Amino acid sequence: MVTFQLGKVAPIVSVVYRFGLASIILFAFALITKKSFKFSARQHQLILIQGLTLFGFNYWLTYIGITHINSALAAILSTVHIYFIVVYSRLILGDPIRKEVVIGSSVGIVGIFLLFLPEMQTANEKLATWTGIICILAGSMISSLGNVLSAATQRKAVPVVQANALGMGYASILLAIIAFFSGMEFNFDTSFKYVGSLLYLAVFGSVIAFGAYLLVLGRIGADRAGYISLVYPVIAMIISTFYENYQWTIEASGGLILILFGKYIAMGQYRKLRWHKNWKQKRLANADLTPIHNEES
Repeated sequence: MVTFQLGKVAPIVSVVYRFGLASIILFAFALITKKSFKFSARQHQLILIQGLTLFGFNYWLTYIGITHINSALAAILSTVHIYFIVVYSRLILGDPIRKEVVIGSSVGIVGIFLLFLPEMQTANEKLATWTGIICILAGSMISSLGNVLSAATQRKAVPVVQANALGMGYASILLAIIAFFSGMEFNFDTSFKYVGSLLYLAVFGSVIAFGAYLLVLGRIGADRAGYISLVYPVIAMIISTFYENYQWTIEASGGLILILFGKYIAMGQYRKLRWHKNWKQKRLANADLTPIHNEES
């Protein structure tokens, strides 16, 4: 869908349209449901930074990156934000780095590379390609910070709906100011693809998806929630199979299996398996049978 937003309209302007519309929708919903927007100056500062990192600069860089490299490579590169989330969560929130999340994420990222290996091999190593790579990586680093800041705002009792409405609004206004003083034209593409993708990205990709994702993030932690993004490329490949006649290879099939297995590890679901329970009980039993040597013996 993002691809349909690129072309006639500058990337930064498309981002302004997307999150500006999403912010208006959320404000309308909040007003109808009589949600309060009474927050302290400190909370507004946190929401502002969250908005710029989660709905602003990261998407601006991502849109620019996709204009230079194919979407498959972009999807692969964006998954590195999981590692940034783990580090940010430790530095900002003081959360422990879970070994299972690191292992699961690593397995999943290997799967992503295998899944998109053909696309990676066809990428031309030109200046434009490296520009796209740098933009995607920078956007991932910024969005990771936004994920962790969202967890921080929720811990400070700021509801997701109000935080998103304000954050998206702040991001849209600031990016609009940057675009204006940069001499960008605020034109609009009236084609069905542009308008349709804009509505989809604003409503489903921003209002609904971000609302649901950030609620999950607040409950299970930014590191585990960040792993959800590894599934996006898989969904894209499934759609491509039916509508673009994508041909599955051994590498791609193995990559899909690794992604699902990595998710299983990262979410800690393996603990529910019988073999893991038996192994844990056996290990504890062996520990209890370990002889204790006293100093007199």
